Amino acid sequence: MKVLVCISQVPDTSTKIVLKNNNTAISSDGVTYVINPYDEWYALIRAIELKESGIATQVHLITVGSANVEPVIRKALALGGDEAVRIDADSNDPYETAGYIAEYAAGAGYDLILCGKESIDYNNGTTGTMLAGLLDIDYIGFATGIQVEGNTAVVTREIEGGEETDVCNLPVVISCQKGVAEARIPNMRGIMAARTRPLKVVMPTKIAPLTQILAYELPPAKAGIKLVSPDNMDELVALLHTEAKVI
Repeated sequence: MKVLVCISQVPDTSTKIVLKNNNTAISSDGVTYVINPYDEWYALIRAIELKESGIATQVHLITVGSANVEPVIRKALALGGDEAVRIDADSNDPYETAGYIAEYAAGAGYDLILCGKESIDYNNGTTGTMLAGLLDIDYIGFATGIQVEGNTAVVTREIEGGEETDVCNLPVVISCQKGVAEARIPNMRGIMAARTRPLKVVMPTKIAPLTQILAYELPPAKAGIKLVSPDNMDELVALLHTEAKVI
């Protein structure tokens, strides 16, 4: 069974975002980039677990981006991927990204395509569904458990108020979230091997995006903290009423 894992690069959550070009772009100066946690901790690790159990024979990784994403895809290789592909395109449009991945994956014989439920930068959560649509295969989202039995995937997924279990024939696209796998860190042997492993770069056919970012806006600055003596409940109640407006 061949597994393809979609990997995206995102800013580390501790990074301070600085806008440029009249708030139409994000400055990359001083930004630390990491693998999207949902892709790394859940989709990729579950794929590796399937390989370690003998169910999957190959785990391939794919990302869309320019050359600056290569350290991220190599870290994914260090965790246990067999082969990595970079689609040489720079896009923040989920349809365009899904289109590039679908163009590569079509006819490549992947039985299972895994991705995170969303990326933590734009939080669209739509690339997986679009990818399945473009490949004309089934999609199951928000998976908390994935088992493969022969040509069938048994997927536990989170729904409002509980869980449900879906059974689907392969091939299928599944988006993953917390619970689907146990996080791990790469070992030194894996890191060293990933440095020399070849990275396939593919030039895609240009796909027109469906969305355009007009501008970014930073959240308002947090208000200062007011300390109230535990002996002065009247002041606390007044502040909660007049300033916090919660009572």
